[in-house]
Amino acid sequence: MDVAKLQRGEYIAIAGGALLLAGLFLPWYTTKLGRINGVAGPQSGWEVHPILRYVLLVAAVAPLVLAYIILRDHALSWPRGELTAVIAIACVGLLLYNGLIAQPGTSNDLTSLRLGWVVAVLGTLFMLFGAALRSSTSERKRKPPGTL
Repeated sequence: MDVAKLQRGEYIAIAGGALLLAGLFLPWYTTKLGRINGVAGPQSGWEVHPILRYVLLVAAVAPLVLAYIILRDHALSWPRGELTAVIAIACVGLLLYNGLIAQPGTSNDLTSLRLGWVVAVLGTLFMLFGAALRSSTSERKRKPPGTL
């Protein structure tokens, strides 16, 4: 395995995955008067979201899988980095929805966002940017008209 095969995009995506992983365990929400799952005060995304935590955990590993595919020079039927970019787009949507629209707690007025949520969003944006850099360097094979 030749580490020289990795480009700047993979390193940016891996850093984004690490940020997403770190942000998952930092405080996402804090409550002033209300409670989230019966607990008042700051809580991390890992504590609050029982299903989303595993989705984000798998998404944080996606850049490492991309780097492994590049290092092993596996043949793919899609441009390298494209699937990681799609995963990052889905995670950005999930994070924005859970942080801005459907905040947990007794009332949205009583729950505010903390640094961990911002770090997780920045991590997924880094993943998206790095994967987009990688997928833009590989050329998609053109097919003749009328074929699938």
